[in-house]
Amino acid sequence: MEHQFRQRLQSGELLVGTMVTFGSPEVAEILTGVGFDWLFIDAEHAPFAALDIQRVLQGAGSKMPCLIRLAASEEVLIKKALDIGAAGIIAPMVNSAEQAERVVRWSKYAPVGTRGVGLGRAHGYGMGFQEYIESANQDVAVVIQAEHIEAVENIKAIVQVAGIDGVLIGPYDLSASLGRLGEVEHPEVVAAIGRVTDACQAAGIPLGVFGISAEAVKPYIERGYTLIVAGVDTMMLGTAAGKLLAQVKG
Repeated sequence: MEHQFRQRLQSGELLVGTMVTFGSPEVAEILTGVGFDWLFIDAEHAPFAALDIQRVLQGAGSKMPCLIRLAASEEVLIKKALDIGAAGIIAPMVNSAEQAERVVRWSKYAPVGTRGVGLGRAHGYGMGFQEYIESANQDVAVVIQAEHIEAVENIKAIVQVAGIDGVLIGPYDLSASLGRLGEVEHPEVVAAIGRVTDACQAAGIPLGVFGISAEAVKPYIERGYTLIVAGVDTMMLGTAAGKLLAQVKG
């Protein structure tokens, strides 16, 4: 892959992306033109089908790495996401080392893993098949989400799983699992995030986080997080439109 996303992630480069929930190639094309380092395609909460995601990837173009957050950490969803040309996957709700091992195995071709072999956009619809399968295990990024107290409790074992390229914290789901829905600044939530941070940094695993604004993610960047998801396409549109309207109306 010409964008070398996995290699850049592993090298510790600061990679700033944003969340895409519109099934529109034009939105992805615009965000690519802005200059983000990567795009977070949210197939977990947005109403995406596989073909919708493929159109978004096509709008972003081959030079823009797109990671797909899966609807669930399941084998079929992983191979579909990778076959349509994602630079990698983000697996939600990975709460144990065993789950993490399955996600890695399903994301890698034999002999490393058990990823199904098919023909899709990633393989040049067959014309680039051999080239793709020879490099996919080295190029495809596998990121897991730590977003439940169970993941926090098992994080030291999770980060020892070979093939995990990054851990992305989901502060809101984590807060909910602690009975503190939305209270991402609550001491219990902050302490849980701290446990994940310490374990990942001790193991040399890149850390990621989502925040709705620059202010929300900057403290994490200062703590050494490098896989950053800042903002959501829907909120950026709504906020900018509201600001414009207020200015026009005085």
